[in-house]
Amino acid sequence: MTFVIVLGIGLFVVLLLVLLAIMPKPSQGAALLEQVTRQTRERDPFDRSNSKINADVLAKPFTLVRSLFSAAPNPDLVRKLSLAGYRKPSHADIFLGVRLALPAILGFLAAVIFTNNIVIAFIIALVLGFFAPDFWLGYAINKRRERIKLSLPDGLDLLSICMEAGLGIDQGIVRVGHELRLSHTELSEELLLVNFEQRAGVQRIAAWQSFADRASVESVRSFVAMLIQTDRFGTPIAKSLSNFSDALRIQRRQQAEEMAAKTTIKLVPPLVFFIFPAMGVVVIGPALITVSKALSHIVG
Repeated sequence: MTFVIVLGIGLFVVLLLVLLAIMPKPSQGAALLEQVTRQTRERDPFDRSNSKINADVLAKPFTLVRSLFSAAPNPDLVRKLSLAGYRKPSHADIFLGVRLALPAILGFLAAVIFTNNIVIAFIIALVLGFFAPDFWLGYAINKRRERIKLSLPDGLDLLSICMEAGLGIDQGIVRVGHELRLSHTELSEELLLVNFEQRAGVQRIAAWQSFADRASVESVRSFVAMLIQTDRFGTPIAKSLSNFSDALRIQRRQQAEEMAAKTTIKLVPPLVFFIFPAMGVVVIGPALITVSKALSHIVG
C-alpha cells in the first residue's frame, strides 16, 4: 500500500516537471510586453505582493493544467478570492494548484512518517490537505472585512476634511485612497477601485453599490446607502460623513464595552474547573493530611 501511495505521488511530481519543461518559451515581443506589464504593475495600487516571486510565473503550470479542463477559472472562486483581496486571474490558478498539490504532499508525508495505520493517516492527510485552502480562504475574507470595518471611521473623517477643504466627492475619494495606502491598505484599494470604475464609465451609484457588495460589511452598506441618499436629495455630505463616523466610533465603543462585560461570565468555567481545584488542593490538602494522621493515631 505504501509503495502505491509513493508511486502515485512520484508520478504527480514527474508530470508537473514535464509540464514545466514543455511550456513554450516567450518570444521577444512577449518579453517586451511582459516588461511593460511589470513596470505598470509597480505603479498598481492593487498589487499586494511584496515578495520577489511573480504570481503570474508561479501560476503558469497550474494555468496549463486548468486549461485542459476549463477555459476560465471558476467564477465563484474568483469572487471569493477577490473578497480576500486577490484579484488577479493567476491567483485562482494558484489556489487550485495548491488545493491539488497539498493533499499529495501531506499524503506523502503521512506515508513516510507513520508506520502504523498508514491508510487512516493517509486518508486524514488527504482530507485536511483538500479542505485547508478553503478554511484559509474563509479566514482571509473575514479578516479583510474586519480590517475594512475598523478603518472606515478614519477614512470617513479624512474624506470629510477633504470635502470641507473644497474637494468634490470623487476627488476626495482619490485623495483618501492615496493617503490611506500604508495605514489602511484594504480600504484604500476599495476606494481607488470605486474611482477606477467611475473612470471606466460606471455610474457613481452603481460603483458605490459594488463597493458595498465587495466589502460585505454592514457599516459599509449603511455608508453607501447614506451616500446614495445624499446624492439623490442634494443634502450636505460633509456633515453627514462626520456624524456617521462618530456613530461608527460610538458603536465600536459600545461593542468593546459589551465584550468587556462578558469577560466576567467567560471567566467562570476556568475558575471553577482549573483554579478553584488547585487552590483547594493547596489550602485544604495539608489540613486533610493532618486530620488523617490524627485519626490514624486515634484508631490505632
